[in-house]
Amino acid sequence: MLGRARNLLRPSERSNVPPFIVMDVVAAAARLEAQGRRIIHMEVGQPAAGAPTRAIAAARDALGGARLGYTETLGTETLRRRIARAYGEWHGIDLDPGRIVVTTGSSAGFILAFLAAFSAGDRVAIAVPGYPPYRHILSALGCEPVAIETNAETRWALTADALLAGHRHKPLKGVIVASPANPSGTMVTATALSDLIHCAEDAGIAVISDEIYHGLDYAFVAESAARIASDVIIINSFSKYFCMTGWRIGWMVLPPSMLRAVERLQQNLAISVPTLSQIAAEAAFEGRQELETVRRGYEENRRILLDGLPRAGFDSFLPADGAFYLYADISRISTDSFAFATRMLEEAGVAATPGVDFDPQRGRNFLRLSYAGSADDMREAVERIGNWLRQI
Repeated sequence: MLGRARNLLRPSERSNVPPFIVMDVVAAAARLEAQGRRIIHMEVGQPAAGAPTRAIAAARDALGGARLGYTETLGTETLRRRIARAYGEWHGIDLDPGRIVVTTGSSAGFILAFLAAFSAGDRVAIAVPGYPPYRHILSALGCEPVAIETNAETRWALTADALLAGHRHKPLKGVIVASPANPSGTMVTATALSDLIHCAEDAGIAVISDEIYHGLDYAFVAESAARIASDVIIINSFSKYFCMTGWRIGWMVLPPSMLRAVERLQQNLAISVPTLSQIAAEAAFEGRQELETVRRGYEENRRILLDGLPRAGFDSFLPADGAFYLYADISRISTDSFAFATRMLEEAGVAATPGVDFDPQRGRNFLRLSYAGSADDMREAVERIGNWLRQI
């Protein structure tokens, strides 16, 4: 009887999604570190810096005070007001706090957005290379991710023309836009983003704008979709610019028509976002001077890699406009990025993410390198990679 019951528990079809390979690399690096190896971490998009001092102080104060219970499902009123105020400071936008929903990281934001905006079977366009969980979450929810390839002619960014061509081939229900993009760091101009959003709206394609790397822009200032249209879902996070990955907190900006649907979903899926994280996130806005110092550190890391890696053996990258990634073309050395990344970790002690995580086809020729660590680590990584490539 017990054996029969065990056989009832089998993974569902919807759970059969590919792994997020970067997390497998993290686990492999941890195993080597447990053996006493020193590993340079360039695989995961995680700031080496911790949360702003003001955020940590606010969390400490909260732990010593009243009990931390549930908050309103949409987030505390004060945090939602502070996020709305930030759009005025960053973009000159008078944003209604009532349109903001606090989420358990951007990951929960994507799940809520996909559930609220799409039905099973809907086709949603994504640029490749692109963030893997877009594809995987959509697939798990019964939607069809539609890959639209980018290329050098469009600076590896999704364009209105490419989107409409895909829509003509077979109708699309939605599109996910990211600038700065992961894995490349490539950005689109305000004009290009406006063209893309307006073309999508005219064609009846819902737009979800991933803005989690805003604040980490070097080529030019990133534009928010909130300045272009009100009928767009925007997803942002405290993980990247605010250095709060482990706090698991993000937010959405919603059209009024979507607010109640997302609220109902969050009521049932999460009840509310952890109170302690909300308190810390609100205080993090007062740590801008500290965060700008971190941002300047990324710029220096970017300079170190762009100067040093070509001499080490990596000499071709996609435009590194923002975020903290280089997407390196390694086709001159290898056409199996997974095997290459595995060897580089084991033999050089440098962890990086194979491009097949972001583009199952052309990603065999690419490697993503995160420069969110320290400048000393970046210099050591250049040296290790160069020495290793000269030996293989």
